[in-house]
Amino acid sequence: MSDPKPRVLQIGRLTPWLEQQLAADFDLTLLAQQPDARAYLAEHGAGFVAAVTSAAVGIDAALIESLPKLQVISSFGVGLDKIDLQAAARRGIPVGYTPEVLNDCVADTAFTLLLDVARRATEADRFVRQGGWLKDKFPLATRVSGKRLGIVGLGRIGRTIARRASGFDMEIRYHNRRPAEGVSFGYEPSLVELARWSDFLVIAAAGGAESRNLVSAEVLDALGPQGFLVNIARGTVVDEAVLVQYLQEKRIAGAGLDVYVDEPRVPEALLQLDNAVLLPHVASATHETRQAMSELVLENLRAFFGEGRLKVAAPGA
Repeated sequence: MSDPKPRVLQIGRLTPWLEQQLAADFDLTLLAQQPDARAYLAEHGAGFVAAVTSAAVGIDAALIESLPKLQVISSFGVGLDKIDLQAAARRGIPVGYTPEVLNDCVADTAFTLLLDVARRATEADRFVRQGGWLKDKFPLATRVSGKRLGIVGLGRIGRTIARRASGFDMEIRYHNRRPAEGVSFGYEPSLVELARWSDFLVIAAAGGAESRNLVSAEVLDALGPQGFLVNIARGTVVDEAVLVQYLQEKRIAGAGLDVYVDEPRVPEALLQLDNAVLLPHVASATHETRQAMSELVLENLRAFFGEGRLKVAAPGA
């Protein structure tokens, strides 16, 4: 890259390694370090040609418009619901993101939650730690092997989850807006009917307005009192208030959740339930995957400024 270095605005904190590399390759400014972000952007926004953000933080239309010379956005993560892709597209700004490299760890987390909530592993751990085993036997749990797994969203992560399920001899069906190509699993055009068929329903669908409250009371009724829900997608895909009620009333057997509507705030009622396993949005949070994601964020920017293209561009931008 020729001097002067492209000016890059960093929105939210990233991994230490990535921040160091960005600072070495680019003229980097961290927006969070500015005492008054709005005033800073009003005065200096025209100087930036790139923005780096994350799926958790995103970038909205107002922020995009405050950067009149913005040429590219590179995001850490696979979620796009907090990035205004339409605003970027109107300006012809490509958006890079980091799919593929996190598929395995997210699928692993989905199965961690599935096994945990079915076999009551963390509940049993609490039982032992609190002295319950000295007084009584732990209740029976639910077998996973050989059961029916419904996957909502058979994209990259959904297909990886399906491969994990094959090791447990599970029968698989899925629901998408349209049938996926190149798969042998049964396609169910109705999410309600997929839930009715499933012993375990795993949510791997994209977030955003189109999928908000996709998992509704009707879907949970179909899943029923013997069925389990696992969500490693976005909290907004599930009607959270209804889910809490159904767990409280044992109208579904249990839920394994890594995502919530208003993170990091988790509904107090969920914290009280033994039939809910709760993780703090850590599906991709391994050393290996976060490093691979960091490298792809950097590679996207380097490719754009070096070759005029992104290595991995988000659809719709």
